Amino acid sequence: MKKIVIGVIALVVLLAVVSGCNGYNKLVTLDVDVQTKWSQVEAQYQRRADLIPNLVSTVKGAAKFEQGTLTAVIEARASASKITIDPTKLNAENIEKYQAAQGQITQALGKLMVLTENYPELKATQQFSDLSAQLEGTENRITVARKDFNESVQAYNVKVRSFPNNLTAGMFGFSPKAAFKADAGAQNAPKVEF
Repeated sequence: MKKIVIGVIALVVLLAVVSGCNGYNKLVTLDVDVQTKWSQVEAQYQRRADLIPNLVSTVKGAAKFEQGTLTAVIEARASASKITIDPTKLNAENIEKYQAAQGQITQALGKLMVLTENYPELKATQQFSDLSAQLEGTENRITVARKDFNESVQAYNVKVRSFPNNLTAGMFGFSPKAAFKADAGAQNAPKVEF
């Protein structure tokens, strides 16, 4: 009888250890997925930053344009390029800082695109049209990358907070990650004035 009790206890302990290992491995897999998706977000923002000098050069060459707008685009790009996040520290504060810097680029590019409406010869150039299409495509890619990142964060956070994984997560330092949130006022349609 004593051997049966010891056998049952050993079996329960073995199952708990195997379950804990499986939970740990799944948490590692999901954590790496979050970091990979974050890299995709950064890659798409970098793609946009790489296009900006070409856009600015094209606009400068094709029109006597408002220098303040071009300077704002260049400065926003430089400012955003300085902010990076360690993928292991994806907390709400760090993501908000990153998002704010990227938001400055978005605003500057929006102003640039609106002001180009006053320069029909600029809109007619193939180079400007190509760059505009590239920027539009990049903005769409950023949206998709952010959506994929948020979905990955959601799967990770559910696993971290679910029982019994929350016990394993707590023991090994896995904590919930922050996701992207909409910018303040994003629910309001932008006003475009010519």
